[in-house]
Order: sequence, then C-alpha cells, then structure tokens
Amino acid sequence: MSKFVIYPAIDIRGGKCVRLIQGDYSQETIYNEDPVAAARDWEEQGGQWIHLVDLDGAKAGHPVNDELIGRIAKAVNVPVQVGGGLRKDEDIERLLGLGVSRVILGTAAIEDRAFVSRVLNKYGKAIAIGLDARDGLVATRGWLETSAVKAEDLAVELAAEGAETFIFTDISRDGMMGGPNVEAILSLAKVSGRTVIASGGVSKPQDLDNLAVHVEEGIGGAIVGKALYTGSISLAEAVRKFA
Repeated sequence: MSKFVIYPAIDIRGGKCVRLIQGDYSQETIYNEDPVAAARDWEEQGGQWIHLVDLDGAKAGHPVNDELIGRIAKAVNVPVQVGGGLRKDEDIERLLGLGVSRVILGTAAIEDRAFVSRVLNKYGKAIAIGLDARDGLVATRGWLETSAVKAEDLAVELAAEGAETFIFTDISRDGMMGGPNVEAILSLAKVSGRTVIASGGVSKPQDLDNLAVHVEEGIGGAIVGKALYTGSISLAEAVRKFA
C-alpha cells in the first residue's frame, strides 16, 4: 500500500523562513528568523521530509541560499527537497553534494527542455518537476510569468522522459487557505501515470483527508506551509494519522 507523505514547507527569503500570498513578494509574513531551527522542529514533530523553497533563487533565476540549505540538510536526519531557481547542471550537482535528496525544477521544465532531459537521465529520482499552474497553464519565473503550456501536457511529455515525481500547485489556491484543487491534482496523476505531490491551499485536516483517499491513484502527499505555522494543522497529529 502506498503511503501519503506530508511535507512541511520552509520558504526562505533573506535568510528567514517566510510565507508569501500567491507568490506575491510584497505580501510576506516572517514565521521564523532561523530556518534551521524550523527544520529541526518539523523533524521532531514527525516530519518525514522537509520541503525547502529558495524564494530569492526563484526570483533571481539561480540558487541564492545554498549555504543555508546545506546547513539545513545536515541539521536533520530526514530527506530534504529543494526548489527555486535551478536551471543549470552545476547548481543541481552542488545542492545534491550539500546533502539535498531531491531537487525541484520549475521554470527550466518550460524554458530549457534539453537541460531537463539531461538531468532526468543523469539523476533520475533525485529530480522532481514542479508544475505551478494558473488556470491550467504553467507559470514560470517565481510565478511572475504564465506560459501557453498546459500542465497536463507537460507532465505527460516529461513522464515519458523519465520524470517520476511531480509537484502540482494551483496558484489561485496558494496561501489562501481555501483547500487544494483535488480534481486537478488527481487528473494530473492519472494522465501522467506518476506520483503527484499536492501543493497550495491545504488549510485544515480535512484537506489532507480529501487528498489522502487518492493515494493509490497517484496523489503521494501534500506540501503544507501556512497551516502548520498558524496551527490549523498539527504536523504530529497528521503524521500519526497517515502512518
């Protein structure tokens, strides 16, 4: 039986753990001055993975918080996945060398397919594809631009090239605490035949239940951010429930 995994999220900007609303850099809340301490806390509460986003890197188009990410990876005993501005082979190699278990490619999946094909072939399971969609179309460059590519079409193409894990975010739901777009996530899992991790909109325990019932259909987990920081979801309780 497949297991539903909860990924506590740490979004890094300016060396601090923050949350944005719908990717808007002007709508920021600082939740922890020390992302390393935040990661240790999530591990202590039972987190089986830590999900890191280099927000500075996503905006700059190249990793910015490598040193801090490396310290987080070494500070915890659970695997860490990282996204944000990864568009070069050497950036991926460096992060994996720092102890990161999985890197997430977003913008590159649209803008540089040769690169994505190459790293999927080289690193396999260590690569996840982040599909951030606005009205079903993939958004890039820290959600600042929207492409003309359908998320489902891209998932099918990249699955054929070896992608095994997709992270799907419906931008309209992100940070709004309104629940995830289960229908879109499930559809992506079915058309791609791969594992999809839900991201965006998870705000209460029921949202996790609504996703977890589809674990055998390919919804492999959920990234949870704001709801953990505000206390509307207890990581320890959720992990116990889906253990």
